[in-house]
Amino acid sequence: MNKQSWPPGNMLYPVPAVLVSLRDKEGRDNLITVAWAGTVCSDPAMLSISVRKERYSHHILKETGEFVVNLSTSKIIRAVDLCGVKSGRDTDKFKLTGLTKGKAVKIDCPIVEESPVNIECKVRQILELGTHDMFIAEVLNVQVDESLLNERGALKLEKANLIAYSHGDYFTLGKKVGSFGYSVRKPSKDKKPRSGRPGRRKS
Repeated sequence: MNKQSWPPGNMLYPVPAVLVSLRDKEGRDNLITVAWAGTVCSDPAMLSISVRKERYSHHILKETGEFVVNLSTSKIIRAVDLCGVKSGRDTDKFKLTGLTKGKAVKIDCPIVEESPVNIECKVRQILELGTHDMFIAEVLNVQVDESLLNERGALKLEKANLIAYSHGDYFTLGKKVGSFGYSVRKPSKDKKPRSGRPGRRKS
């Protein structure tokens, strides 16, 4: 396999393309598309989003310290893209996209009702970097669409048709190819054969 060396660049793809909803001190709501979002801690549950300093939502995040990460699906992909190319300075993005405002439980921000999972966050630290500032936030509450829960109440997020962003393009997630720990998991001794009758050798 032949390799080329490229200058330093952001090549960690694919990444989630999420809709971040927030509300300024005057009560104006906005939506911003964020591709640079990630998990940073499990206890307490924390995540991060990175936002350019010149983005309209940047000063709102610094002033209020609250936001909601709304997971994106293939059904709202057009809205996700619109919120990434239009500015909240002169556009009501909820009206533009037709997305429905809902209420957060723990913070004063709207949620996107069409999103299957809404993660309510409180900023705990801001890292001023280069082109972007990283907002590190604690997760205070999560709202989950009940249609994604099975009969035992377990979340089946694969049913949501989530999307990912990779180097300028959007993609739906592919088929499941494994689960955590499957590479070292031993097969169950009492598991029945996949085909044929149990205990009977196929000729």
